Amino acid sequence: MLRVEQIDTYYGIIKALKSLSIRVQEKAIITILGPNGAGKTTTVNSIIGVHRINTGRIYFGDERIDRLPTHKIARLGISVVSQERDIFHEMTVLENLEMGAYYRGNTKEIKKDMMKIYSYFPILQKKEKHDSWTLSGGEQQMLLIGRALIANPKLLLLDEPSLGLGPLIVDLIFDIIRRVNEAGITILLVEQNANMALSIADYGYVLEMGEIKITGKADELITNEAIKKSYLGIK
Repeated sequence: MLRVEQIDTYYGIIKALKSLSIRVQEKAIITILGPNGAGKTTTVNSIIGVHRINTGRIYFGDERIDRLPTHKIARLGISVVSQERDIFHEMTVLENLEMGAYYRGNTKEIKKDMMKIYSYFPILQKKEKHDSWTLSGGEQQMLLIGRALIANPKLLLLDEPSLGLGPLIVDLIFDIIRRVNEAGITILLVEQNANMALSIADYGYVLEMGEIKITGKADELITNEAIKKSYLGIK
């Protein structure tokens, strides 16, 4: 579904990504792991066109997307939940969700999908008329995921969905990610929480200093000695 082929991305003269290649198969959960500063968010931003790659190619299906503007990439069926928690604070919860359906025209299908999102996150339905700035951090993350899903994506990019959240909310978020994938949506999950990510992923990439260092099936990575020592806290 998604092919990132030998991309280099720079910040000025600093090479943030170095010949990076990843593949995301349809209906899979693929995770990118790594410490702060590894290039995980730069990878996401390169895919969605926020940062232009300097070399290499990115394909979504059969279409090359690395020279398309972000809004056209989104319309192809890619939704992203960034780690910045970029909700529309001046809007209600419902208005935020409706913004996710901006490019969709079928009102009946939108309403059906809204009910599905409320089944994932009942608190959003309960607070749909509340101003979004009044939500807790965990509720804001639920809102962002819901807004991304209402766009009816083929591919969902999640950048550090567990960041700053308590253990119970993290468990809930990852359970929803698993359920969303089971409903047929392909997921690229960027995470520092390697244990949680590998527990639901099919395949993983470990990124360090802009380079892929380790790859493998999730059940193999979770028993890899280097992964256990560096990312799972197991000595």
